[in-house]
Amino acid sequence: MSETAPQTVELANGETIAYRTRPGDVPVVLLHGNMSSSVHWDVVFEEMSDQYALYAMDLRGFGDSSYETQIDALADLATDVRLFADAVGLDDFHLWGWSAGAGVAMQVAADIPDRIRRLVLLAPPSTQGLPVYEKDENLQPTDTVLTTREELARDPVSVAPVLQALDAQDAETLREIWTQAIFVNDVPEDDRFDRYIQASLKQRNLVDVDYALVHFNISHEDNGIEPGSGAVAAIDAPTLVLRGEDDLVVTEAMSERVTAEIEDARYVELPGCGHAPTIDDLDRLLTEVESFLADDG
Repeated sequence: MSETAPQTVELANGETIAYRTRPGDVPVVLLHGNMSSSVHWDVVFEEMSDQYALYAMDLRGFGDSSYETQIDALADLATDVRLFADAVGLDDFHLWGWSAGAGVAMQVAADIPDRIRRLVLLAPPSTQGLPVYEKDENLQPTDTVLTTREELARDPVSVAPVLQALDAQDAETLREIWTQAIFVNDVPEDDRFDRYIQASLKQRNLVDVDYALVHFNISHEDNGIEPGSGAVAAIDAPTLVLRGEDDLVVTEAMSERVTAEIEDARYVELPGCGHAPTIDDLDRLLTEVESFLADDG
């Protein structure tokens, strides 16, 4: 996958989506997380059973895709996924999202439930979003959630350092951020890691995505920031929720909420894994995912 140039497709809303694909019989659409792109699915392309036709998108504002219109919500990215499926001729398909991409995947599954065969959520945000908290003088989180783009851009821990690295195209700083927050148990080999960082540096919408995650709420309850849309009730695809036990980005409580609120969902904790089980334990991850997808009738 790393040597395959992305293809592009024009969407009906004017965005150009770059994507990588691999042939097979059973279609699976892959949605990456924040600070990443379709390149970060390379190990899945290399090792997942060849019965699966894989479609890994660069979401709007990431990688080689366009960013013509600013996003305000994960629903905007979910619309792109639906239009992408239309454009490449996918009537129904499995959907696998990772991190922020899992939030997008939940919205897609709620928007077009008749087209999603099975849903895989790897390290998903809660159905009530992924808050970013104001920090005190010791850089420890308070109880106050940052809700505006301006506040988020100034967050000294999880947003501003990344934003500065992207603006400066500072690969070394971004690599260190990945090592501290995401690749906490294992790291990719150097060449692969370098490709990941170069792909990450193409992101143009970091604060917008953080804003969308903070305001995401498809639950039935007001989360103190947004009223719940209740859209989670529309998800009827069998769902697999996976989280690494050492994940520093999403909490166990978030994954448990997702599992509880999606009617046909089950939860698997991955031992020895952080936020990137694709790197920490790909064999175990693919065993869980492929076994789940194989149960599709």
